[in-house]
Amino acid sequence: MKPSAILASTLLATSMFVAPSLASAAEINVYTTREPALIAPLIEAYTKSTGTKVNTVFMKDGLAERVASEGESSPADILMMVDAGNLVDLSEKGVTQAVESSVLSSAIPAELRDGKGHWFGLSYRARVLYAAKDLDLASFNYEDLADPKWKGKVCIRAGQHPYNTALFADYIAHYGAEDTEKWLAGVKENLARKAAGGDRDVAKDILGGICDIGIANSYYVGLMKSGKGGEEQAKWVEAIKVILPTFKNGGTQVNISGAAVAKNAPNKAEAVKFLEYLVSDEAQKIYAEANYEYPVKAGASIDPIIASFGELKVDGKPLSEIVGHRKQASELVDKVGFDN
Repeated sequence: MKPSAILASTLLATSMFVAPSLASAAEINVYTTREPALIAPLIEAYTKSTGTKVNTVFMKDGLAERVASEGESSPADILMMVDAGNLVDLSEKGVTQAVESSVLSSAIPAELRDGKGHWFGLSYRARVLYAAKDLDLASFNYEDLADPKWKGKVCIRAGQHPYNTALFADYIAHYGAEDTEKWLAGVKENLARKAAGGDRDVAKDILGGICDIGIANSYYVGLMKSGKGGEEQAKWVEAIKVILPTFKNGGTQVNISGAAVAKNAPNKAEAVKFLEYLVSDEAQKIYAEANYEYPVKAGASIDPIIASFGELKVDGKPLSEIVGHRKQASELVDKVGFDN
């Protein structure tokens, strides 16, 4: 992998990794694709609580390839990723190991973790509906995106973006490929503009009168409303309300940020303790505050902005099943010319 693809970042401790035989029992090495600023508060709290030293290496991409190339000498203990598909890829590429932990299995719903213990969801975001604030609309089903009454009124980012292929894969899990193709064609017919831009552009375009509704991730509302996105984005979010859509025979589609224990983790016991800490009430609250994500643990604190959306009913289809439909979802996007 090209050196430029890896941005080394150390939080709390800076050092070059040494051979596993020299590693301290009270330290762990974390390879992560999560932005350092998002996990820094978690690491600081964990070290303060336990005294365990946490070394991190941030990689924009190529994490699985890096671990595989290091082989048995890899210093990686924990692999942190965004998106269920990426976590499944880690497992399929053979760089993770199974973990048995009653703490993890009791805190994390079954649909948000690997059935064999190779990866665990630690926080999640919902694929929600942004709607014009003055629109007379209180509930919504994903199936309704293809209803002709919304012709010329829907905004969404590219269908090939992982956020959307995950949603489309969930649709396949519910209804099969044939019905999903028809639905995607219907959604395309209802687009107010080309499927492009980012999730926050949906709010911007609703404010601009380009569309009335659109699909986007829940946490962007927190980022915009809090002012972290700047004054302009704070104006965008004021033009919308958020509705938690569901499948007619299910719940709201979600995706996760999560982690796995590396196959050759030199500090496995400490790694498992770290994962167990990440589902504690303290850590789940930090997750909720750092990036406006939903905590996976029932009863954990939720940021007030996200809580204002109402009660979230997570779709019951296992993420491992949904991920299996990603390739087919991507093919259907191209087949109906969704992004053209």
